[in-house]
Amino acid sequence: MEEPSVLDYLKAKLTPWRGQKIEIPPAEGEGETASHREAEGSIAPEMAASSEGAALSAQLSSPSTNTLAKPLPGVITWAILPWRSLLAVILAIIAQLSLQPGPERAWQPGVILYIFAGVSLAWAYLRGEWVGKGDTLSATNQQQSLVFRPVALLISLALAALAFLVFGGNRFTSFNVTMWVLALAALIWGMWQRDRMATSWWARLRSAFAVPEVRVRISRWSLLLLAAAALVIFFRVYRIAQVPPEMVSDHAEKLLDIWDVLHGGTSIFFIRNTGREAIQMYLTAAIIRVLGTGFSFISLKIGTVLAGLLTLPYIYLLGKEFGNRRVALYAMLFAGIAYWPNVISRVGLRFPLYPLFVAPALYYLLRGLRSARFNDFILAGLALGFGLHGYTPIRILPFVIVVAIGLYLLHHQPKGGKFVAVQGSIALVFAAILAFLPLLRYTVDNPGVFSYRSFTRLGTAEQPLPGPAGQIFLSNLWRAVTMFAWDDGEIWVHSVIHHPALDVVSAALFYLGAALLVMRYVRRRDWLDLFWLSSVPMLMLPSILSLAFPAENPALNRMSGAIVPVFLILGIALDGLLETIRSQVGGRWGNALAWCAGLVLLFWASLQNYDLVFNQYQDYYRRASWNTSDMGRVIRDFADSVGSSETAWVLAYPYWVDTRLVGINAGIPTKDYAISLEALPETRADPRAKLFLVKPEDSAGLEALHQLYPQEVLQKYTSQVEGHDFWMVFVPPNQ
Repeated sequence: MEEPSVLDYLKAKLTPWRGQKIEIPPAEGEGETASHREAEGSIAPEMAASSEGAALSAQLSSPSTNTLAKPLPGVITWAILPWRSLLAVILAIIAQLSLQPGPERAWQPGVILYIFAGVSLAWAYLRGEWVGKGDTLSATNQQQSLVFRPVALLISLALAALAFLVFGGNRFTSFNVTMWVLALAALIWGMWQRDRMATSWWARLRSAFAVPEVRVRISRWSLLLLAAAALVIFFRVYRIAQVPPEMVSDHAEKLLDIWDVLHGGTSIFFIRNTGREAIQMYLTAAIIRVLGTGFSFISLKIGTVLAGLLTLPYIYLLGKEFGNRRVALYAMLFAGIAYWPNVISRVGLRFPLYPLFVAPALYYLLRGLRSARFNDFILAGLALGFGLHGYTPIRILPFVIVVAIGLYLLHHQPKGGKFVAVQGSIALVFAAILAFLPLLRYTVDNPGVFSYRSFTRLGTAEQPLPGPAGQIFLSNLWRAVTMFAWDDGEIWVHSVIHHPALDVVSAALFYLGAALLVMRYVRRRDWLDLFWLSSVPMLMLPSILSLAFPAENPALNRMSGAIVPVFLILGIALDGLLETIRSQVGGRWGNALAWCAGLVLLFWASLQNYDLVFNQYQDYYRRASWNTSDMGRVIRDFADSVGSSETAWVLAYPYWVDTRLVGINAGIPTKDYAISLEALPETRADPRAKLFLVKPEDSAGLEALHQLYPQEVLQKYTSQVEGHDFWMVFVPPNQ
């Protein structure tokens, strides 16, 4: 090989990410001289008095450019603080503070500060200061010898064909569900790979009972996980009955569908209100049956809060798979306290079902690709297929999975890894199709109904596009990827409108984490770094593709699947910061400073998220939603005292309350209490006491009631929320 030139040396120093390392060899005799001086203990005169000084001198004279000076025991100096890394985080937090809503908010200062934060992070990373160990686990090259059971697979195919035929009519029946479950069981049995080296569950159970005594050991890490779980559960269930306080029209649609389920209407796809998938309806119906919570807002909330909580363990597992257990803990903890996933879980609609199935599908897929475990592909397919019964935006997940497998195949992998990936992908497709089978039959029978909701947003099914499609798409994409720091949209049902989607700490760490993944990919070419970066906008596409209604983008509900990679990237950044502090400072001081930094950031994020959910979101929601619970309570009190639920009405008025919700809150879920102005004279035929609820602005309605019932008793209901008062018009019996 030719000896490298001076130009080669300069190129290697200026482009370290290429991995080419060229060192200038020592002059003849220099190595011997250096060794002789080291053996003699020759050090600078001012440090010769102590062995500690000698150690420090040896560190300072080390030729490595990636090793920082270590401190004297018990001493902290500015020289050993990771100041580049700290500067990056401080600048990012200041940038995000400048982007918080306010009368003089401007984006320019925040963008400039974020750029400087990125430069400082790149400096720290290239100098080797940023030493976060949240690296992906290395892929294995173990190729399984796959064993299939052809008879079980043939039985599965036959049962699936039969189930597909009998799923017609948009109904679950005991027969078609039995055929479907048996087909799934046969498919799993036919493809599942046994680990011959593993002990059977029956043997493990017997050995467990054979032990005369049981010892429980709780590690410090277990206690830390328990504390994190307690904090997360507090944020997710605290004041669940009051936050948010009122239902909206979508809740009425869901509860009417659930009423149908509990009265024999076992639909596969619920066509009310442009169509809805089935999981929430059956989950809430089970909650009502088991807990006896009735057709109420709290019944809806219990199911969706559980869905949100069940997502977090898989975020933890993904963090361990992609990084380490610290990354897993940080991702789960910050996702648990964040206002975005908290609010979409509390509102009682299907929104958290999107991340609930994204998390396990991606976990099993990525673990299967890394470890070449065939069974993980089966589990990923089941998570995908069942997830398609949950919430419409998850229909983007198959494309995300295709991109993940494609990136894996395009990058260098261990021997045999790509072949296993192809085999596993085939198993994933079969498992997903079979899990999706009931809805697949409905889609074949009713393709227009199944896709109507999506095409009204993507195309011109409901209204023409307000501009060129490409221009709208790019605008929507920009608004989506900047929403974490700037504006999360104007849909008050599930967001603090025009506020960043993340708190100050989380937004700063997310953008730093994204920049870190870019640098890591440039240096290491790890396909997972590129996948996690690209998965964020891909999982947000159900909102970005709202081309016909661009004002609906960003929508936190339709992009909630992105919660999974967003907080995973955040965990990578936080782990890098804390590990940098711990390793660079070293010793007890390093651990103490890392703990302090982590707790300060967590406390700050907790305070802001608490305020966002329990103050800002709650206050705006109360003012924007109508107080149908008050109206339902008034009618129920009237029916329990002097009147009847059949002689109470809400006088219809444009853009006022959904009168179906009044009936639900009054305890009569199927009654719509609306009455039109023209129908008022028909009420005179009933001699019983009557009650009319009227909007204060409805002067025509009040006048008509006065003409019909001159002896009415008029009283205003004063709401705790300004602008939500209403008139109660009581008509005595025989009037």
